[in-house]
Amino acid sequence: MIQTCSSSENDLSPSLVTLMLIIIGTECILGILANGFIAAINTAEWIHSKVLSTSGKILLFLGVSRIVLQSFMMLELTLSSTSPQFYNDDIMYHTFRGCFMFLNHCSLWFAAWLSVFYFVKVADFSYPLFLKLKWRISGLMPWLLQLSVFVSLGQSVLFFQNNYTMNCNNLFSLPSFNSTKKKSFAESAVINLVLFLNLGIFIPLIMFMLAATLLIISLKRHIFHMKSNATGSRDPSMEAHLGAIRAISYFLILYIFKVLALFLYMSNFFDINSPLNILCKIIMATYPVGHSILQIQDNPGLKRAWKRLQTQVHLYFKK
Repeated sequence: MIQTCSSSENDLSPSLVTLMLIIIGTECILGILANGFIAAINTAEWIHSKVLSTSGKILLFLGVSRIVLQSFMMLELTLSSTSPQFYNDDIMYHTFRGCFMFLNHCSLWFAAWLSVFYFVKVADFSYPLFLKLKWRISGLMPWLLQLSVFVSLGQSVLFFQNNYTMNCNNLFSLPSFNSTKKKSFAESAVINLVLFLNLGIFIPLIMFMLAATLLIISLKRHIFHMKSNATGSRDPSMEAHLGAIRAISYFLILYIFKVLALFLYMSNFFDINSPLNILCKIIMATYPVGHSILQIQDNPGLKRAWKRLQTQVHLYFKK
């Protein structure tokens, strides 16, 4: 883990820190509930029909990973607030950071594969390689999900290693350098190590961005053809396509902000209680709940299940 030189001049007041931590905790609880609903629906479908669709498997993996992630975030938040001495112990600190990185990697990979799967199944391209992938994607996806877990584990193991800790004082005390060269060397070393340790989170980001962008292009092209052949009022399928484009755009924005916040947070660019560091935590907690709520709204099966649950809850309280 990289420990950069920083001051506490920009720390927030204790009351404001407490308020922002409450916001993060609330987001985590909402995220656990939303992802718990997604995981429960897909698990029930799996038990009932003895088989689960490929998209259902990805949603189940994604939902469970986010439940564990946000539960872990709440545990870390509680310990860092109530037992700072225990949390800041060197071994515990690196263990928490390593677990946090692993869970985030898994969540990012699963979301990226979900985007890739939707792109392959929905997009309308006639390239031979794309058609071959469309035919084989359902069979490949379980293996890709498992591979993502091992890749995430391999990347996060680096955060368990104390020998990756970089202290600014040690860097600036390197021999045979004048002060300017020492500073330049230290900054270069820190930046290079930050990029190396966080490289893994940008791979699923690139995948997500490519899949989402290509899917939007395909949907817009299809809408253009529909408009050119339209004879009357707006086609409901056109509205569905427009809704899909909006949803994918929201997913993409949330995903990009999540990756950037995770990168800044894990790189220790800011003090623990600095405004920007806590803002990164809020963004990281916002993404899972925001993405999951959008999934419930835009997935027909999840939307029907949510409406049935609302009806049952309403009838229960009416009694």
